[in-house]
Amino acid sequence: MTSRERVLSALNHVEPDRIPLDLSGHRSSGISAIAYAKLRKYFGLEGRPLRVYDPVQQLAIVDEEVLGRFGIDTIELGRAFALEDKHWADWVLPDGTPCQVPVWTKPERLDGEWVVRGLNDQIIARMPDGVLYFEQSYYPFAEDDNLDRLTNAFRQSMWTAIASPPGPLAAGAEGERVLAEGARALRTKTDRAIIGLFGGNLLEMGQFFYRNDNFFMLLAGHPARAHEFLDKIMEIHLANLERFLGAVGEHIDIILFGDDLGMQNGPQVSPKMYREFFKPREKILWQRAKELADVKIMLHCCGGVRELLPDLIEVGLDTINPVQITCRGMEPAGLKKDFGDRLTFWGGGCDTRELLSKGTPHQVREHVKRLTDIWRPGGGYVFQQVHNILADVPPENIVAMYDALNGAG
Repeated sequence: MTSRERVLSALNHVEPDRIPLDLSGHRSSGISAIAYAKLRKYFGLEGRPLRVYDPVQQLAIVDEEVLGRFGIDTIELGRAFALEDKHWADWVLPDGTPCQVPVWTKPERLDGEWVVRGLNDQIIARMPDGVLYFEQSYYPFAEDDNLDRLTNAFRQSMWTAIASPPGPLAAGAEGERVLAEGARALRTKTDRAIIGLFGGNLLEMGQFFYRNDNFFMLLAGHPARAHEFLDKIMEIHLANLERFLGAVGEHIDIILFGDDLGMQNGPQVSPKMYREFFKPREKILWQRAKELADVKIMLHCCGGVRELLPDLIEVGLDTINPVQITCRGMEPAGLKKDFGDRLTFWGGGCDTRELLSKGTPHQVREHVKRLTDIWRPGGGYVFQQVHNILADVPPENIVAMYDALNGAG
């Protein structure tokens, strides 16, 4: 099978020739730039710029040599853009490793920390010395939710203002042409399954703009205002979806939506609240995506969400990641038994919270083999570790994880 055939087979619940593998196919299956610098040294690939395409999470672009070495079957649409040196600016990682970041996201040094500014020069993200990642520092609706300022709020929130490639390269009047040409070029040169990152967040958009506590209180105490906010967010999402899939729809295989609906102990909101505020809107977005293009719907959704899975499947979800197996209700055997014929699990292949960083290579290999023996039968599974590979993961453990799937070690 080609990589694309392998992934699509799994998504169609047909067991492929081997488990499809993902690494950096989206922004929650990637690798910390600090860990990736060590992996490149391990493989002898040091003599080229280390590029960090997502400064917030400090995620690196993975070189073709590494993707090939591990047999990776996926690629993110964003890898078709920002290919010229002029799109990148020199920076330095928290551990002192030189790197490059997109020119439009370069952080600013200020009083013992790195900051990123948004609209009106507002500091929207901070990373103090000794910290590995940026944190959101400004919430545009925390004090005043003037919905007439909603479009400006996207430029004042860390998660929506700091764009990874293609970023502003695909903006403006020429945006659709740039998107289409980049997607077409990527399609012609790879047989990997192409994932188009869209977003379409709903619960999280409220959290990005209001702050978590304020948005929970809005949902519970002022539902009419919450619906008004979500209706306006939907107008923006639907317009962006039409534009995005109109340009790239024929060239991608999977469209990725995002919303972290879960926590360690279960969903962030009750099934009743989910069904009132979010389920009808997800149905509209996901059905429209399938009308516009022949794509599978993936949802990035952290945490324990077992109680919400029947509703997510009902409104059109094809696959969910990162399958956070250490959360309540997310035990692999139970998930596979109860939902494996209707939902593809994309992730849950290696515990990143404890084992990948702290275990031995042997423990990692055995852990991965045990989990994939549960996930593999009948298709409906794509491998990735639980969320991104973090900065403290040694290269030997990364190699052990993928070698367990490639028959080595």
